[in-house]
Amino acid sequence: MAENASNTLTIRDNRTGKEYEVDVLEGDTIRAMDLRQIKVRDEDFGMMSFDPAYTNTASTSSTVTFIDGGKGILRYRGYPIEQLAERSNFLEVAYLILKGELPTGDELDEFVHHVTYHTYVHENVVHLFDSFRYDAHAMGMMISAVSALSTFYPEAKDVRDPSNRWIQMVRLVAKMPTLAAFAYRHHRGLPKVYPENELSYTANFLNMLFRIGVKEYRPNPVLERALDVLFILHADHEQNCSATTMRVIGSAEADPYCSLAGAMGALYGPLHGGANEAVLRMLHRIGDVKNVPAFIEGVKNREERLMGFGHRVYKAYDPRASIIKRTADEVFEVTGRNPLLDIALELEKIALNEDFFVSRNLYPNVDFYSGLIYQALGFPVEMFPVLFAIPRTVGWLAQWEEMLEDKEQKIARPRQVYVGEDARDFVSVEDRG
Repeated sequence: MAENASNTLTIRDNRTGKEYEVDVLEGDTIRAMDLRQIKVRDEDFGMMSFDPAYTNTASTSSTVTFIDGGKGILRYRGYPIEQLAERSNFLEVAYLILKGELPTGDELDEFVHHVTYHTYVHENVVHLFDSFRYDAHAMGMMISAVSALSTFYPEAKDVRDPSNRWIQMVRLVAKMPTLAAFAYRHHRGLPKVYPENELSYTANFLNMLFRIGVKEYRPNPVLERALDVLFILHADHEQNCSATTMRVIGSAEADPYCSLAGAMGALYGPLHGGANEAVLRMLHRIGDVKNVPAFIEGVKNREERLMGFGHRVYKAYDPRASIIKRTADEVFEVTGRNPLLDIALELEKIALNEDFFVSRNLYPNVDFYSGLIYQALGFPVEMFPVLFAIPRTVGWLAQWEEMLEDKEQKIARPRQVYVGEDARDFVSVEDRG
């Protein structure tokens, strides 16, 4: 028996009548390898857990992001997302996520300086965008450009050197808006606009996107701040599909550029980074507030899908959604009210008051209003996953470095349950019938 029986779990195998005692670890978890002692015969491989999509498997311990989906809580390094969105800015939050603590004034100034002066990319990378078709998707161009950066920084392969890792992380945080702006300008058939170091992180990004000719461009402060808040809200979200991809690729000690390109590939999937685009398409399809009741009935009858509601993790109101809703109001005061907002508000009103939706935990999530804001800022829908990837770069890099420093981690290699054919003999092609 274990020394403290209250921290153990007794498992009885009814096939053999044997009992096994395993330790219960922090977070009400047991080590999957402890199941391997459960066997019918000594020569058996041992018990495994079967968990498609990792719905109930913890692959790591982490200090980056805390989520309590039942209570609608999201914290970066212990700080509530509401406080960070209201009182901080994206680069300060980026430092917090990457370093683990809020910076001092001098530390923040130094970090901002280094990010600002790493925004330029090699001219060969600029020309890379010219090789894409005029209608190439922005995310596809971004993934290619980020992976190409690994060839310009071969020293990035030394992932075990902390100082080297930090240089590469700063480079990626700095260059992502530049690459995103180049992808946008290529899609529009416009000449590239290079970074301006006197601008803030988000103002510089907006300048590279929307400046025409040599005319000075200064974004509206409300819109600049709105984009900064959206970047904060999207900076990390625990062990989601793309963060897991970043960790899995990184576990092979791939450099951060290739690892991040893989994470972006996961984000490119419509079930991950394309959700806010799906919300916009849904609102356009509804078309008018008067059509909302019929649409809701279609949802109840499983004839329609309610996009932007519910979340794999949150079983209460997504804390990011309420922040974004307030931000949307501020943006529309500047840009004018989007008529789709009235449809969105009516959908939210019904969903929050009808038992059909409340009992299923179908509350608005971060994607419900973000697409409306991006559209108001002038972004086409193909830029939406790119706008997700820019801030999420910070979270991916923090997860990647944490994985490298975790002594329990090794190269990822999940088990499988083989259900194919048993051993059989090869038959020559002329004898197959």
